[in-house]
Amino acid sequence: MISAAPIIFDRELVRARQRRAARSAASNFLVDRAAEDLSDRLAAVLRRFECAVDVGTPNDAVRRALAASGKVGTIIAVDRSPAALHGGAAAEGTRLVVAADEEALPFRDASLDLVVSVLAFQFVNDLPGTLIQIRRALKPDGLLLAALVGGDTLIELREAFAVAEVEIEDGVSPRVAPFADVRDMGALLQRAGFALPVADVDRMTARYSSPFELMHDLRRMGATNPLMERSRRPLKRATLRRMAEIYGERFSDPDGRIRATFEVVWLSGWVPHDSQQKPLAPGSARQRLADVLGTRETKLPRDRDQ
Repeated sequence: MISAAPIIFDRELVRARQRRAARSAASNFLVDRAAEDLSDRLAAVLRRFECAVDVGTPNDAVRRALAASGKVGTIIAVDRSPAALHGGAAAEGTRLVVAADEEALPFRDASLDLVVSVLAFQFVNDLPGTLIQIRRALKPDGLLLAALVGGDTLIELREAFAVAEVEIEDGVSPRVAPFADVRDMGALLQRAGFALPVADVDRMTARYSSPFELMHDLRRMGATNPLMERSRRPLKRATLRRMAEIYGERFSDPDGRIRATFEVVWLSGWVPHDSQQKPLAPGSARQRLADVLGTRETKLPRDRDQ
């Protein structure tokens, strides 16, 4: 019997916050930066993608980058709440909107050439299942290119809150979501059936006048705590004040501004195809390594017991 994925994130709350952020037209510097990075990564791929799908990206920055690349034909935006995609998705005739959840994609097998996603997968409860669905929906030699929030994101805020809560409330509640570790992502791509899997990290530091400005920015981006196990109790003012003091003491620069770490984990993988490079079979080498290096080969004695 296959057990269901644990429910870690309140996805209805995530969508509600994203809709609120979309209505406010607030900028999201993380998505904008990731969209630029995606454009650069796509520029290194020497082929055209006739049908591309953007899964769950909070705004239209990625779709604009795809349209400007000249490498993509039809662009489809996927979101369970299409109203959150206002303005961008229908700006050009090549852009379509599909109402769907990242955990239940509606595409038939081998129907897509490219799937991209920026800063959406970190709130998916069943990420392995989503990757498997994408793998099936992509054609042979199709490409997945995705970015999600990494494990060291907001590490300073987590530490400051944890210490403050231990001091003031005699316990710690989950205030910041657990994010992906890059060391696990490559294995996850392989598990989903992708070839040539690559996972790498873009790490950046933003500076704010205070922890409250950071928290306000997260709220405007719709990126506040979506955990199912989050505390429903109102945050004590004393805890909030102590958190700000600890943050300033441990993570401020000489000018008084505080630092906030943001980590973006990039995933890329291809659907297997005969044209892709493959490792040689054991024993198929035609030249000795010693000859290539210009050294003398030394044979080790065999173990008599073997």
